Amino acid sequence: MRRRKAPERTVLPDPKYKSELVSKFINGLTLKGKKSKSETIFYSAMDLIETKMKQDPLTVFKKAMDNVAPILEVRSRRVGGATYQVPVEVRDKRRRSLAIRWLVSFSNQRSENTMAERLANEIMAAFKNEGASVKKKEDTHRMAEANKAFAHFRW
Repeated sequence: MRRRKAPERTVLPDPKYKSELVSKFINGLTLKGKKSKSETIFYSAMDLIETKMKQDPLTVFKKAMDNVAPILEVRSRRVGGATYQVPVEVRDKRRRSLAIRWLVSFSNQRSENTMAERLANEIMAAFKNEGASVKKKEDTHRMAEANKAFAHFRW
């Protein structure tokens, strides 16, 4: 039997865009408790997006998040001594956290000089349905599609 469910914490919206999603993203970007540093990185990335794309950076960011968020993923399920990769739908909260994690990690792996540039370019690539984070989503979907035969093991 599992213990009680952990209470869900509310995240305050960020001061500039008044968005909870932006606040969650900044938290996902934060390393070693340096939240002000990650805020600076994120807001300068948004400024770069605005100057390069001549569009509202918040709508670009939201569209990029939607393009990166996976709909299906595979979970390991053990049935009678064999382990199957069972495709399951991803819950909304997990979709968002995976999208944040993938955008941040693939931004880190880019070759631009500053983290703000890397993040801005990864967000713009995701907005255009390109880039490593979108490829990760497509790989996840391909894996789920390939294992569709085991969908009846869903729990």
